[in-house]
Amino acid sequence: MDTDDLVRLRRARDRMDRDYAQPLDVPALARGALMSTGHFARAFRAAFGETPYSYLMTRRVERAKALLRRGDLSVTEVCFAVGCSSLGSFSSRFTELVGETPSAYRARSHADSVDIPACYAKRFTRPVRNKEAKRATGS
Repeated sequence: MDTDDLVRLRRARDRMDRDYAQPLDVPALARGALMSTGHFARAFRAAFGETPYSYLMTRRVERAKALLRRGDLSVTEVCFAVGCSSLGSFSSRFTELVGETPSAYRARSHADSVDIPACYAKRFTRPVRNKEAKRATGS
């Protein structure tokens, strides 16, 4: 992969990090990176280890976890606040990445994580797809 492509891919990833709550889709991100949708998806996966859609949803679930820990928003409000347009899809993806439903996650106590600095909390609370978690633990 050439340097120009990598720069454009990083910009697309930065846009997903920054604008995760906006209506983003892979074709629009690909256009912004001056690539076809297929080439963008393949190059993104080669560069970052996951598809653009998967990366975006991981960012959204990561933010959703923070909002659900606060406890002042409903699951539906959190779903829309992080840029998802379907409660069913959001709940399915959240459950896949976190291992429990958004409602169960919101309902349980998060008091044990209150004293953890945000930089560490972000690293250790990042959602991981179940297949990756099983590989990492050797299960």
